[in-house]
Amino acid sequence: MAIVVSALKEADGENRVAMTPDIVSRLVKSNYEVLIEQGAGVNAFYPDDAYTQAGAKVVDRNEAISQASIIAMIDKPSAATIQQLKAGQAIIGLLAPLTDQDTVKALAEKKVSALAFELLPRTVSRAQTMDVLSSQSSVAGYKAALLAADRFSRYFPMMITAAGTAKPAKVLVLGTGVAGLQAIGTAKRLGAVVSGYDVRPASRGEVESLGATFLTTSVSGAGEGGYARQLTPEETQQQQDELAGFIAENNVIITTAQVPGRKPPLLVTQKSVDEAKPGTIFVDLAASELGGNVAGSKPATTVTTDAGAQIIGAGDMASQLPSAASDMFAKNVQAVITYITKDDQLTLDVDDDVIGELLATKDGEIISNRLRGAMKLPERKAAEGTVSASSEAATDGQSTSKNDSKGA
Repeated sequence: MAIVVSALKEADGENRVAMTPDIVSRLVKSNYEVLIEQGAGVNAFYPDDAYTQAGAKVVDRNEAISQASIIAMIDKPSAATIQQLKAGQAIIGLLAPLTDQDTVKALAEKKVSALAFELLPRTVSRAQTMDVLSSQSSVAGYKAALLAADRFSRYFPMMITAAGTAKPAKVLVLGTGVAGLQAIGTAKRLGAVVSGYDVRPASRGEVESLGATFLTTSVSGAGEGGYARQLTPEETQQQQDELAGFIAENNVIITTAQVPGRKPPLLVTQKSVDEAKPGTIFVDLAASELGGNVAGSKPATTVTTDAGAQIIGAGDMASQLPSAASDMFAKNVQAVITYITKDDQLTLDVDDDVIGELLATKDGEIISNRLRGAMKLPERKAAEGTVSASSEAATDGQSTSKNDSKGA
């Protein structure tokens, strides 16, 4: 009997969909059955007819949930959705396990296998095709540069006209991981003079390859595996002080430093915000309920300072480019599905160095050691002869994989 994969319609405000017609077609050809909740792809410009033509069945939400072996979602399920789940089902998505432990516990109680993309061990090469954080960060960085150009009150490129010459905008990108590099590349293509900052000196080559100037402070945050380490309070203060000079010289500042499950590092202090020139644009990709990289930023909100600078809380940029973001998200989902299935069966090996960390819950237990640590549970021991991959994965300026040169 074929494995049934379902994709659900997301909550209001989320425009992406976890499964696209192209990926549906590939799965159907590989003998999976695919169910799509009615209207799931409309906001990403994928109508129900496109899914039907790709070989999926378009059904109501109850059937999509009840008949599924594997459920793909963008965001974490609601309490009502969790109540409909059954033991043995698997759910894949951005489940926010590090910040919403109540949802994790509810999924464990249901004995659902919950695969959370935030827990993926991103330094393991086999996990690269599953890396939603990178794929969505790439979209976010691109969209952030476009948004900045749209909101900026002057030209991005230098313009020579009969009326005179307009100077190019000066753009500073803080954090040169996936989103940061994409923002740098996009701002350069728009004609701005671009600089990129990172605490990892090894990022210089990537930044300069895009034609931007690499900036760094006297604080080095290089850590293991290409990730940045957490800075001490003293280092953080020194970093902020030295960054203030860079910030004051630029018209647009795009910040990208995120650490899943933790408060984003504050890169732009209130003093820097207060001293920003009128018309300065701050685009904060880390803006969330946990905080942001820019003092005073608020998620999905534009704050205008007394001096006339704008702080744009842009944590939802991937959702604002829904077709492209959904395409990449769905490919990441497909990579996970093909990895965890064999001979029409789910094969969730908790001792596999990728799946053992990607799994938040299975059979009523908390599996990922990273999540167990966050929940103050003892480390789960892998079976003898297996390799554990509990290295912490995060995105962008403060924490990002050395393999993430695709441009968060």
